[in-house]
Amino acid sequence: MLKYFRKFLLVLEFLLAFVLAMEVNLMWLFGSSPTLKSLQKPDVAVASELYTLDGKLIGKYFKENRSPVSFEEISPVLIDALVCTEDVRFYEHHGIDPLSSLSVFWYAAKGDNRGGSTITQQLVKNIFKTRKSNARGLLGYLPGFKQIIFKAKEYVTSLKVEFFYSKNEILTMYLNSVDFGNNTFGIKVASRVYFKTSPAKIKTEQAALLIGMLKAPSNYNPHKFPEKAMERRNVVLSQMNKYGKLSDEDFDKLKAKPLKVKNLDPESIDNEGSYIRSAAYRELKDWAKENGYDIFSDGLKIYTTIDTRIQQHAEDAVEKKMKSIQRRFDEHWKDQKPWRNEKGDEIPGFLENIMKRTDAYKALKKRFNGNIDSIEYYLKKPRKMIVYSWKGEKEVDFSAYDSLDYYLRYLNTGMMAIDPFTGYIKAWVGGINFKYFKYDHVKQAKRQPGSTFKPFAYLTAIDNGYSPCDKFTDREVSIKYTENGEVKIWSPHNADWIFTGREMSLRWAMGKSCNSITAQLTEKVGWDKVVEYAQKLGIKSPLNKVPSICLGSSDVSVYEMVGAYGTFVNNGERCEPQLIYKVMDNNGKLIKEFKPIKKRVISEETAFLMRYMFQGGIQEPGGTSQALWEYDIFRNGNEIGGKTGTSSNHSDGWYMCLTKDLVVGCWVGASERSIHFRTSSLGEGSKTALPVVGQFLENIYRDKNSVYKEGKFPKPEIKITKDYFCPSPRIPKDTIKADSVVVLPEVNYDSLNSSSSN
Repeated sequence: MLKYFRKFLLVLEFLLAFVLAMEVNLMWLFGSSPTLKSLQKPDVAVASELYTLDGKLIGKYFKENRSPVSFEEISPVLIDALVCTEDVRFYEHHGIDPLSSLSVFWYAAKGDNRGGSTITQQLVKNIFKTRKSNARGLLGYLPGFKQIIFKAKEYVTSLKVEFFYSKNEILTMYLNSVDFGNNTFGIKVASRVYFKTSPAKIKTEQAALLIGMLKAPSNYNPHKFPEKAMERRNVVLSQMNKYGKLSDEDFDKLKAKPLKVKNLDPESIDNEGSYIRSAAYRELKDWAKENGYDIFSDGLKIYTTIDTRIQQHAEDAVEKKMKSIQRRFDEHWKDQKPWRNEKGDEIPGFLENIMKRTDAYKALKKRFNGNIDSIEYYLKKPRKMIVYSWKGEKEVDFSAYDSLDYYLRYLNTGMMAIDPFTGYIKAWVGGINFKYFKYDHVKQAKRQPGSTFKPFAYLTAIDNGYSPCDKFTDREVSIKYTENGEVKIWSPHNADWIFTGREMSLRWAMGKSCNSITAQLTEKVGWDKVVEYAQKLGIKSPLNKVPSICLGSSDVSVYEMVGAYGTFVNNGERCEPQLIYKVMDNNGKLIKEFKPIKKRVISEETAFLMRYMFQGGIQEPGGTSQALWEYDIFRNGNEIGGKTGTSSNHSDGWYMCLTKDLVVGCWVGASERSIHFRTSSLGEGSKTALPVVGQFLENIYRDKNSVYKEGKFPKPEIKITKDYFCPSPRIPKDTIKADSVVVLPEVNYDSLNSSSSN
């Protein structure tokens, strides 16, 4: 007996020495083991969540799509299904189940390959990575030793986990960490993705399906293999029945039920995201890096300034109007190629040149060592693909050239709305469909703003002695200037190519978008001064200090323009547009709140006078904003100001709009500037961008629950020293009241000029 006892002690001493050597990684023989710190605070990647200001989840950032829940948020049926299927003696052992471990050999002898790991052991493998490559050490390279080391670490770590955590905590960590396929991790995300429910509300048969998937998520994916998934689900139900968690009657009912999984793709909902999700990441990535946060794994809760209702109204307006604008564009060109040069001729080799910029071309060029014949063969070879359309996705047989030709014909848009008093961005629509057109046309894209840039010239004048009633004559203009040492002459023409010889007030000239008067005014105040004022209001894109800058010859973004225009409503104070409101950690603790950045850049009087000027687009004869009268947005004395813009070849249509509490900007155009309408009657901003904004405002004002209502611009709280009430032409001054509106909607001057126009 003593002999056997000594052998037992010897084995025990060997095991203790082995464990100790493994724990300290003696001579690097055993590899790394989970540290005490990692056991107490497991390093689990948790998805960060993106919310609107009113609390609606609109996206996620993740390496593994995971959102943890507490034990109290997990339905008991999930716990029963898990324990009955994976580890029926879970509450009886301390991390290792000797009976289960021995049963592996028993079943293996019978040809049944079953696992013997407890839930705790599975958790250890999932979270603490005891089988990663750096955990095997030098001995792990010897035949047979790797599995011994991995299993030993798994056993030891399981005992530690059981020491540090309660059984309920272990179950919670397990269900929060496991893989349910489709890049879906954790029971909360799985419940939502597959059943559009929560772990607390999940039904028994749904719980059985999810727990059944854990054996092999790919093999039992209910979307791909519904029959296998149902068979596995019923195995779990039978286990629950076997161990008394489900009656015979309930078991018979539930196993006959269909799967009824939701057709939800977690990639498109959480990871693919939206223009807002991408924009928010760009806004936060530098801050996160500087402060040591990983947006994709730290479980942050990021709140944007987006208003859910306003965002929906914006998206609805874009869908309704862009669909009709696209139809008009297709009818305009029909079977002709829309890529044209300044003379209106089709651009030769256009598709081929664009193709050379694509990833597909670059990959084929590398694959075939630049062999043109091979590259062209594959680019022209048709294959089945799914493409976007305004009627929904459709399957086509397209070559790469066909696909490029197809997508280049689509018009796109960028629209943003802000609260001018805080800078909070309330709506952000970066394009017509994020899945197929990922480039953001709010902030990433920069295009010629046309006449929406003119107000900076009028602002410069108003802020330097001029008044809205000062008059200039509509006449031919030639301005001499020097650029890069070369003397040049700029002679812009009006939209209709006619100089009337008529005197116009500055308000009328801006409302009618008269190029000749804008050019004269710019010559008076200085084009460098116009650039200075534009930059003061927030335009950060490079601006050419040339006379044509006043007609929008330099590229800018919708984001910049909306932020700059907000200054006019906010009484001369500029608010930097703000998309991120606050960031919280996974436990709801505030990490960072982003405050509005405000700075006074023009006087309150100048801001008021500019608001009055902007209303001229609606109230003055020939005002280019008069198409807004088609929309139900002028009830209750509502006041609106705005400015249209169109680039020289109609490739860019703009509309900038001011209300008493919202500033909205919209651009419409194709991805390539050579693709555009041929006539001003179809392609100008009043026909493309303005309708989108008009529909957006109509949606808001018709929404009884909207916080944005019709109303007048605020009256000035200071004395206005300049003469600003300018009677409209052809109307005797003594017949006009201060609040009268002159509307001549049949006159529209929004069109071409030599560099860019209305």
